[in-house]
Amino acid sequence: MPRRRQSVHLGSGSDGTEDSDSSAEREQTNSSESDGNMPKRTRLTRASLRLSQSSQDTPDVKRVGDHDESPPLTPTGNAPSSESELDISSPNASHDESVAKDPALRDSDKDLSHRPKRRRCHETYNFNMKCPTPGCNSLGHLTGKHERHFAVSGCPLYHNLSADDCKVKATTREKHEEESKVQEESNRHATRHQEHRQSHGNTREPLLENITSEYDLELFRKAQARASEDLKTPQEKLRIQGQITEGSNMIKTILFGRYELDTWYHSPYPEEYARLGRLYVCEFCLKYMKSQTILRRHMAKCVWKHPPGDEVYRKGAISVFEVDGKKNKIYCQNLCLLAKLFLDHKTLYYDVEPFLFYVMTEADNTGCHLVGYFSKEKNSFLNYNVSCILTMPQYMRQGFGKMLIDFSYLLSKVEEKVGSPERPLSDLGLISYRSYWKEVLLRYMYNFQGKEISIKEISQETAVNPVDIVSTLQSLQMLKYWKGKHLVLKRQDLIDEWKAKETKRGSNNKTIDPSSLKWTPPKGT
Repeated sequence: MPRRRQSVHLGSGSDGTEDSDSSAEREQTNSSESDGNMPKRTRLTRASLRLSQSSQDTPDVKRVGDHDESPPLTPTGNAPSSESELDISSPNASHDESVAKDPALRDSDKDLSHRPKRRRCHETYNFNMKCPTPGCNSLGHLTGKHERHFAVSGCPLYHNLSADDCKVKATTREKHEEESKVQEESNRHATRHQEHRQSHGNTREPLLENITSEYDLELFRKAQARASEDLKTPQEKLRIQGQITEGSNMIKTILFGRYELDTWYHSPYPEEYARLGRLYVCEFCLKYMKSQTILRRHMAKCVWKHPPGDEVYRKGAISVFEVDGKKNKIYCQNLCLLAKLFLDHKTLYYDVEPFLFYVMTEADNTGCHLVGYFSKEKNSFLNYNVSCILTMPQYMRQGFGKMLIDFSYLLSKVEEKVGSPERPLSDLGLISYRSYWKEVLLRYMYNFQGKEISIKEISQETAVNPVDIVSTLQSLQMLKYWKGKHLVLKRQDLIDEWKAKETKRGSNNKTIDPSSLKWTPPKGT
């Protein structure tokens, strides 16, 4: 691009007039000289600058300063787009070159680098523009995202709308777009979940990502880890505690009558039976076998249809047999091994002679089927009326556990003793006893007509240990301490609730009838 030159007069009069072209040529010639002449030219330039600032008789130099302040316009009326479009043949040109080579001057000009560049003429915003639509004030925009418009394409009035309508429609569109994105994301996750379920079925956990927040999902994962730590299998717990060795096995299932039962805990059956993983047990004599063929042959020859011992209670199909551990040792040992599969704290297996076993059965046309049992010491110095108690899993949650507990306290009443179960109780045993004690106390409160209640009287009438009575009253919030005395409160709301449940159960409630008991306390041996 040709360089435009502008002539600048350095002197006045016809004698001192020089052509601008010749001065430009001299500038180019001087720029090609050796570096030895540079200090002299720099000093001349600085002198010319001082003269231009101090002298009022050199209007041409002042005019050079004017060129520095405002760049000349191009023939189109705009400022030059770059410094290459302007060439000024003046001492200032040589001054710029000297600044480029002199480090001191270059550092002084760095202070001006923070100044913003001048806006070009074609970048200026014309605030006088208006929308060409008649009657429009140029406010608003069809997209709803801008405050003003200057064309028909963005005019709300041209499209028969208002600025507020455009904003409302823009907000609605944004909501629809977000909802469509969410729906699309949900459809994509649903497709992934369906593919995952088709591929793995119930063998894998469903995909949980994008169902809830990451924080909730992390909490759920932590809860899963804690639950897996707490809910270890009984075999793992026993192996950690050292009760079973690494090479020993655990029976997982037993075939008992017409039921197949999953075991809960380890039982010390002989190793040749325990390694099988599945055991076959006769439901009448409790003998255990290795295969179903042996069990079938045994059932064809077994003559037992009920437990050995004396039948001390019968009402309807429910019977209770008293089995002496000394007289029927094999049966009682097999009963203890079977019970250990479902009890955690049981330690009695083979030493059964000092105990009496009370076995509850349910009779049908094939025989008396085992429902549950409890064992009791023949001579207990602490008046324990139950050493071990179990309800078979297929008869749980049907009221037979309370019947066994009630029968043990019925025997204590006949013996004229106050009884209590031997500690520690299993988890299910503790729940059953707490429920039984609560029912006994509420029934006593319902039938009590006096004004003062004594824990000793309750214990004598129900055969429940006073310690158990106090703990139950505390759990029911019926025992208060006031003015140095312990008071028993008769909470009518709990009594009414118990009575309503009793009425709802009706004749289906399983209870022990004391009149059906045919038993005398055995003599100590």
